[in-house]
Parts: sequence; C-alpha cells; structure tokens
Amino acid sequence: MKKVLGYYLFAIVYYICRLFPMKKKSVFCIMSHDEGEGGNVAIIARQLQERDQGYTFFYLKKSDIHAAEALSGISALLSFFFRKPYEMARSEIILLDNIFLPFAYLRRRKNTKVVQLWHGTGTIKKFGQDVNVGKLKELENKANRNITHLIVNSDSMVGLYAGAFGVSHQVVYPIGLPKTDDLLDRINALRDTNWNRDREYIYQKYRIPEEKKLILYAPTFRDVETENVRILELIDELARELPKEYCIGLRLHPFIAAKFGEKQLNPRIYQLSFESDVNSLMLASDILITDYSSIIFEFCLTEKPMLFYAYDYTEFSNQGRGFYRNYDTYVPGPVAYSSKEVVDIIKEASYDMERIHKFKMEHYEYLDGKASERLICLLSETD
Repeated sequence: MKKVLGYYLFAIVYYICRLFPMKKKSVFCIMSHDEGEGGNVAIIARQLQERDQGYTFFYLKKSDIHAAEALSGISALLSFFFRKPYEMARSEIILLDNIFLPFAYLRRRKNTKVVQLWHGTGTIKKFGQDVNVGKLKELENKANRNITHLIVNSDSMVGLYAGAFGVSHQVVYPIGLPKTDDLLDRINALRDTNWNRDREYIYQKYRIPEEKKLILYAPTFRDVETENVRILELIDELARELPKEYCIGLRLHPFIAAKFGEKQLNPRIYQLSFESDVNSLMLASDILITDYSSIIFEFCLTEKPMLFYAYDYTEFSNQGRGFYRNYDTYVPGPVAYSSKEVVDIIKEASYDMERIHKFKMEHYEYLDGKASERLICLLSETD
C-alpha cells in the first residue's frame, strides 16, 4: 500500500508539472537497475554529453529509490516525489534500464521519447509479461504502454521482447545495445595488437598467477540463496577437482556476494563479484561456466568456450520462470549436471566453437561497435 501511495504522489506531481513547457534536449535518465558507468543509460548519457550539443541531464538512480523507500530524510523524499517528477514531466527524452512502476499511473506527454534499454543483452529465462501475474503484471503492462523505443540486439529478439514487455513490434528496434560497443572495441583491439590489457589488469589486481587459466563462474541469481548459498559448496567442490592449471573467478550476484563474501574460499577461488568492469572479467577469462544467466549473450562475442552447470535444472524449471526455448539445445555449450561432469568437459576440452559462433551471429544484427551511434541518430529523429 505504501508503494502504491508513492506511485500516486509521483504521478500527481508529474501531471501538475506537465503544465510547464517541455525543455528541449532535456534527458531524464532512470537507472533503477544499473547506476554504474557501464550501464546502457550511463553510456548513452555520456556520449550525448561528449557531443556538446546542448543536452541537459537529470538522473533517478537505484540509490534514490532505496532512499525514498527507506524514508531516509526529508531531502531524499522531496527530491524523489517533487524534483524528479518535475524534471521527468519536462523532458524530451526518457531513458530507462528497467520497469519503472510509477509509469503505470501516468502517461508520457506528446513528443516525449521513452526509450527502454533494459539491462540484459538477451535472455534464456522468461521474464516480464510472460511470467508475472496479478497486480504486478497489470502495473507493468500499464507502465510499458509509455515505451516509444525498445532497443534489442537483433531481429531474432523482436518478437520475444515485444511479448515480454507487452508492446507492439513496431516500437522494437534491433539496432544493438550500447554496452556491447565497448566490449567489441576491446575485442578488436586485442586482435589487432595481440595484447590482452584486461587479462593483465585482472591478473595483477587479484594476484592471479600468470601461468593459471582463469575460469569465470557466473551463476544466475536465485532467491533461495539469500539464506542458503549452495553455490559456495559446489564451487569449492569444483576447485578441488579441477586440473591444477585452472583457477576459478567467482562472480556472484552482488547481493549474495555481500552477504557471504567473508566466507573462507578455497585458495584456487578468486572473489571477483565486486569488480565493476564485467567486460574486463570476460576478456581476462579463458572459459565461462554459468547456468541460466544472460551473461552468455555478451560472452559469446569473445568466441571463447562456455559450459553450463545446471545442477538444479529440474528444480529451477519447475519452480522458476521457465525458458523460452529448449535449454539443452539452445545454450551454446555442453550442459553438465554435476561437478564431475563439469571437470570431465574441461579436461576433454569438449566444446563446440562453431555452435558459439552461430549463437553470436543469431543474436547480433550488428558487430561494428556502433550501437550507440545508431541509437543517438534514432533519438534525433523528429516524429
């Protein structure tokens, strides 16, 4: 009830402030999922600033939402419920990386572009309108009606994302996502110079022996792990059974990592969960182990081996969100259900690199590192 009252208050102030004229080249950035410099919204805002064409920016970040929810001071409340809807009501462009539920109680003004950049480059798991039910589904559907541009990587994702957001195919643009530009630039630089700067940076920062091969282990977030982190037991078992030339870089969800980060890890496991530059981790690694995480849609650009440790596949399928496609045949790598199977796959190097290449080509319309340029051109178009 408290949240709903907050949504109403935000919307009321927004509608009052629509009486003011729109501010040309004003950009309202909603970073409710990723407020870091490497997020899609931050990248576009930065590139627009660098063009020095008179754009002005205002930000609503995840930390602002948490401060308002926690009622942490009058200034935080005044900012969230008065200043931010005022700026949003007068903005010409609204960028966002997540569902913003106050949108369910208001409507964008004419000629305002609402650009949903999302925070995932792709998805294995179902999400949004495909899984939510009840009031949440209803509110998300209403909020998403404001979207004028939904940005995805390729034509193969248009229908899926249109369904998950409950929007028309006509507002989905397969032009690529900004955060992949930097990764593609680094991959090209590595190929041109044969110098892996990211590997050098990660190995030095975390004191990883140069002779070791780094396996990046990035499991998806599971709600049940907030109290019972089974993954730590499994990763310890893996570390003990792997060939001696390998070490493991652990990339947990930050919430899980913060809660269990003090636990003693096997010396062959390096805690990389708090590294802000995920692109560096991917380029520094030799192999990716994951399960149902969307990281594969970025890691496939490196064309390095991936394997899928689906230790709780049945449980996750039955109690989780479910998948858009058949998991075993869709993921670009071998699937293992036990640590022994994972170790055997690594020992035998039984990867299908052609399958990874095909996966990349299916999910990227462009591989030129110019997604940001295309988006900025799209934003500059007049209705």
